[in-house]
Amino acid sequence: MVTSLLRGAEIDACVHKITLARAEPSRAHRTPVTPEIERRRHEADHHRRDVLERLAALHPHAVTATDHHHTAHLIDDGVELILNARLADVEARRTVAVQAFVRVGRVDDRFTYAPLVIKNHEVTEAASTRQLFEGSLEHLVPSDVMVRGGLGLRATATVRRDVLLLDGATRILQAFGAADPSTRGALIDRNLRLWWLELASPTYSRSNLSAYDAYYRERVDVLEALDEWFDLGGPFPTSPYWHRDCVTCEFSEHCQAELEAVDDVSLTRFTSLEQQFALRDNGVRTRTELAHLDPIRAQSARSKSLASGTVVAVEDRLGRKFDRLDELIYRARSHVRDSALRILEPAQMGCPTADVEVDVDMESYDDATYLWGASVTMNRPLDGVAEGYVTFVEWGELTPQSEARNFCAFWGWLTDLRERCRVQGRTFCAYCFWAQAEDGAMNRAVATAIDGGPTVRDLDNFRQQSPPAWIDLHDLAKDQIQTEGPLGLKQLAASAGFEWRDVNPSGEASMLWYEVATRGDEAVAALSRQRILDYNEDDCRATKALRDWLNGPAKALAHRDDPL
Repeated sequence: MVTSLLRGAEIDACVHKITLARAEPSRAHRTPVTPEIERRRHEADHHRRDVLERLAALHPHAVTATDHHHTAHLIDDGVELILNARLADVEARRTVAVQAFVRVGRVDDRFTYAPLVIKNHEVTEAASTRQLFEGSLEHLVPSDVMVRGGLGLRATATVRRDVLLLDGATRILQAFGAADPSTRGALIDRNLRLWWLELASPTYSRSNLSAYDAYYRERVDVLEALDEWFDLGGPFPTSPYWHRDCVTCEFSEHCQAELEAVDDVSLTRFTSLEQQFALRDNGVRTRTELAHLDPIRAQSARSKSLASGTVVAVEDRLGRKFDRLDELIYRARSHVRDSALRILEPAQMGCPTADVEVDVDMESYDDATYLWGASVTMNRPLDGVAEGYVTFVEWGELTPQSEARNFCAFWGWLTDLRERCRVQGRTFCAYCFWAQAEDGAMNRAVATAIDGGPTVRDLDNFRQQSPPAWIDLHDLAKDQIQTEGPLGLKQLAASAGFEWRDVNPSGEASMLWYEVATRGDEAVAALSRQRILDYNEDDCRATKALRDWLNGPAKALAHRDDPL
């Protein structure tokens, strides 16, 4: 039996996922897609459609392909822009679907094309020593570009896959004799900026054509092994291992059950595949075995020279192979103990307190903040102020002006509270979890000036106050608490015994609720608005629970260096 062709989007996918997808339904059930993933897919599809419509309007001679064969005919005809391009190289067992093939030239009697993909995310980052070539939707010509110094591609798995998809399309175009000799590809990001990339460039060592070829060879070997399994039976050609993509994989529940049954070492967050191979090669196959290694010896392995004849321990060998082996050991220990662990001695742990404490959390949608929530705790009475949850929310149209007005109202309330504390001789402190989010929202809000609104200086004075009046619980917790992996508020507050009222509490889920709250039937919208408010209040209360835990029960946790 010959299995289906390797799809362009599968080029760096988990090899076990590739085989399970083709062995269905005999091998595994699929995990239902979450509403959050559905939302992301819907937004990405909507963005692609919008950009394709814009390209079609800008380029009247563009033709939309209907299938692989039609695309091949359009290439033969030299159509200047082929939308929804699809090609299959059956002999090489690969296929690709991209948003467009752009005609970029001609070699002898053949027109040549560069692939183009449309993505609904950011693809660039500041990089002082790099540069990118920016084109335009109006002029789809790789030579008509502006050089953008100080910018590079983001070093994320998402962007790597974008470039690998362009690589795969280029290899298939080469098989048809229609590839751009300069092997260029185009990437349109969520901001409608178009970037031309040199796909053979060593700058993109993890996603260039050479990297693609290595991924491709490995996965074609897997497909051939799967063919043999279908024909002859025997052991399944791949086995599961945990990696970051498992979180959103359709086979996550199936693989998780297999891995948990054997306490597989890959379940230790966040190991790379190379680290997992190294661990197994050295006899460490389970989390329990990993947890029993010596983290102190592992930490010193890189800097320690071993005299001739010295007995080399597993920690010495592995510690030389990769950094932060001790962190993996600590995560495994947290799992084995089924508990968070201390990093510090009890006397060094805790969170600053104040007479008046405010736990802050915000909710955003599409890079705009519509809700600032705060929960007030008074350890000493303050005239004119009551304990409890306070909200500042904008359910109407989200614009820079409405976002700024809503934040101004919240800031005015917070400033008044701080002033009351000063006048009445009370200490004050505000807390959040992951200040980068709140600080970014504050900065964005004050960028739109409104009468009487706060300024950047006001924010800086607040955030840089000494002693601190704005404390990031994430920064405190990561230095004090060891978990088996994630260090988010949901995980840490759960260790503190806190429970959210909602069955599906997450920031991404709240974006779905917001859509219902602002666009649905009024009765349904009202319920969704209350759900958001309850969730935001619980986030504020969770921050308080985490503070109390760090100041008390967490000090009784086992230390991560305590022997098992």
